[in-house]
Amino acid sequence: MAASASASLTSSATEEEITLTVKWSGKEYTVQVCGDDSVAGLKRRLCELTNVLPKRQKLLYPKIGNKLSDDSAFLSQLPLKPSLKMTMIGTVEDDIIVNQMDSPEIVDDFELGQDEAVDIEDDEVNKQKLRRRIDQYEIELKNPCRPGKKLLVLDIDYTLFDHRSTAETPLELMRPYLHEFLTAVYAEYDIMIWSATSMKWVELKMGQLGVLDNPNYKITALLDHSAMITVQSDSCGIFECKPLGLIWAKFPEFYSSKNTIMFDDLRRNFMMNLQNGLVIKPFRKAHANRDNDQELVKLTHYLLAIADLDDLSVLDHKMWEFFADELSDVPE
Repeated sequence: MAASASASLTSSATEEEITLTVKWSGKEYTVQVCGDDSVAGLKRRLCELTNVLPKRQKLLYPKIGNKLSDDSAFLSQLPLKPSLKMTMIGTVEDDIIVNQMDSPEIVDDFELGQDEAVDIEDDEVNKQKLRRRIDQYEIELKNPCRPGKKLLVLDIDYTLFDHRSTAETPLELMRPYLHEFLTAVYAEYDIMIWSATSMKWVELKMGQLGVLDNPNYKITALLDHSAMITVQSDSCGIFECKPLGLIWAKFPEFYSSKNTIMFDDLRRNFMMNLQNGLVIKPFRKAHANRDNDQELVKLTHYLLAIADLDDLSVLDHKMWEFFADELSDVPE
């Protein structure tokens, strides 16, 4: 009985909505978060309001020490009070596209066992987070959803674009065959772009690469980091991921687990929907690898080959490259 009461109190604390006042650059911002949000989630919300990227933010709060420097810490574990104001220190970045040498490189992806991955997807706390994100996040359609089409969800950094190399123009860092790839798959798939950055940078990147106004294909929608949720595993701790259930809940008449596939260079990003994710080889060092990168050519063949299947979620997308090589003669 006592254990049950304790669990109930813990659940109540993590679900409780917290209203914080954050001071930055002479202004005050009101931010609403939940106890089961992480510090990283709070920083994402502040990025939406201020355009200061999370990596540039330093948060200060009375009598809390350096606990806010741990992005994985849950807010329910911190003594936050609405009556006290938080201070943020940070600078807005202007040159986000062609000069990102000082940005942190995310290469510490990890493998979870199948059972643990299933536990993450089925965990009731994660389902509650997803429901809140469905209620809070609005997906603005740039072009209408098309009946009968499948859905392709694409990451940006290292998937479509080398975001760490330097260049005179962003086009030099674009993955080879990007426009040819999008043109070909658009015949069978609606296309959404989902990045772990802010919407401002998603629009900027895609605009400069010519993706948003290409006459040969249309982008259905853009999603940013605020659509992501924080989850936890026993072996890997706390991390953020992109729950496809958000899209399916917003457009149930068009998309579901049966007709959706997501490309990302980080497997953890589709941990809530493991069967719908395909890990793409990251595109790094664009100047050295541009002439040899054939990933999007191969993936074009794969996507078109599976487009007529009734249920994409039954496929083992880890085998995609084998099937793509069988389907096409890609020059070395």
